[in-house]
Amino acid sequence: MSDDNSPISAREARRLFADLKSAPALVLAVSGGPDSVALMWLAARWQRSLARGPQLVVVTVDHGLRPEAAREAREVKRLATALALSHRTLRWRGAKPKTGLPAAAREARYRLLARAARAAGATHVLTAHTRDDQAETLLMRLLRGSGIAGLSAMARVTERDGIVLARPLLDVPKSQLIATLKRAKLGFADDPTNRDTAFTRPRLRALLPQLAAEGGDIRNLTRLAVRLSRANAAVEVLTDGAERFLRLRDRGDAPHRPGMRSFEAAAFATLPEEVRLRLLLRAVNALGHEGPAELGKVESLMAALEKAMSAGPRASTTGRPALKQTLAGALISLAGGRIHVAPAPARRRKGTGKGADKGGS
Repeated sequence: MSDDNSPISAREARRLFADLKSAPALVLAVSGGPDSVALMWLAARWQRSLARGPQLVVVTVDHGLRPEAAREAREVKRLATALALSHRTLRWRGAKPKTGLPAAAREARYRLLARAARAAGATHVLTAHTRDDQAETLLMRLLRGSGIAGLSAMARVTERDGIVLARPLLDVPKSQLIATLKRAKLGFADDPTNRDTAFTRPRLRALLPQLAAEGGDIRNLTRLAVRLSRANAAVEVLTDGAERFLRLRDRGDAPHRPGMRSFEAAAFATLPEEVRLRLLLRAVNALGHEGPAELGKVESLMAALEKAMSAGPRASTTGRPALKQTLAGALISLAGGRIHVAPAPARRRKGTGKGADKGGS
């Protein structure tokens, strides 16, 4: 795809969807905007080229945030029917949050899409994220101070709620999708929230021309995301090896128990800092019960561990914990020369427990 303004050919479409031809069914997330309409049209053309391709199910999520959304969903259904594809509209019902609306809407959308995939017997949900979306995501995460994993931006394939989430257009510029729709004479909806500067992504999108003038164009930003993704994958391999190294150091005589992870503190301290961070993050996320831990809080935890370990033999080898704190529903302690991670006791609800009727004890 050397020309960013040329329509996508049938041959290029076959390459984009090649890894999906053995799936029994695919759910296409189609909002009615240009990217998702192009995804639907390209997928339908690809499916027709196969002797026996996956069943395609088009799903539109109406978040109930704009009055035009219902009409756009009906238009998607009309086009899907013309392409001989089945269509469903799912609605995000209930009260909407006053803050963090984009993130909440995104979570609701993926939850509804995964539910639709299970109902249709589909193994994958396909979204129409493009190269432009990848560049914007990198910028958003960069400004939030994300680590290497976050700056890898979006992966082509991830797993969510037991369903594979695939982004076959992630290397395709939006301009090519627009050109494809123009050649096919297909219309699409214009969502004004994509230009609403009350939200972060549209504000960053408006800055892209200025960044491009300084060399930070979409192609270079996505190249950076790819390179960081490679680095992230390499560190994950190192972290896997570090886990094996720590288990071998234990030689089967460590004080393990079910539902707990334990590391020899001295061996843990010899590992690279990023690897130590990831080992802690993995353990906390595996054993905690309050959702994923924030990277910044794991960094603070590791700093506290390092301070406790550097306090001397008394802090790390006596039976009494030299450090004991909770994070994301996990209990982390340093005692007997080992770092232990286990589920933390459930938080006692306010007004319950011993002495509650007497105002506490």
